[in-house]
Amino acid sequence: MYVNPLIDVAVRSLCVYLFMVIAIRLFGKNQLSQLNAGDVVLLLLISNAVQNAMVGQDTSLEGGIIAALVLFIANLILKRLIFSSRSFGSLVESDPVILVKDGVVDHQALNKEKITEEELEEAIREHGIADMKNVRLSILEVDGNISVVSEDEKSKQTHYARIKRKIKRKYH
Repeated sequence: MYVNPLIDVAVRSLCVYLFMVIAIRLFGKNQLSQLNAGDVVLLLLISNAVQNAMVGQDTSLEGGIIAALVLFIANLILKRLIFSSRSFGSLVESDPVILVKDGVVDHQALNKEKITEEELEEAIREHGIADMKNVRLSILEVDGNISVVSEDEKSKQTHYARIKRKIKRKYH
């Protein structure tokens, strides 16, 4: 059976996209925000490995454009589904997780999310907070970043900070 090569590229690209969304969901959101050298190498190797799975033997300009177009459309559809259905959104992107509340670390949440206490302390320090007792709330967000709400001991004023450790995600 003959299949148009560009349709073949489109179907392959869609399959790879869905696989990558599922893989990222299974391997955890904290993997997205705190990339080390090994993670960067892994991302580069994955992109190289899935390139051939998407375009097959088609190395034409049209094949590359079709693959990219399918990825953009699939991402747009996925974002719209996440936005329109809370249950689907929770399936694809896990819910935010409270890591610290009123200076008390939730060790069970840290274990579940595979975050070490040292990584949490580092994130807290990156927000300019020296002591965990000054953290009113620390949340692992759905995009893998850690947000922190703190209280200044001198002025009793609440401060919110969020450190972005990766390229911002666009929701259209």
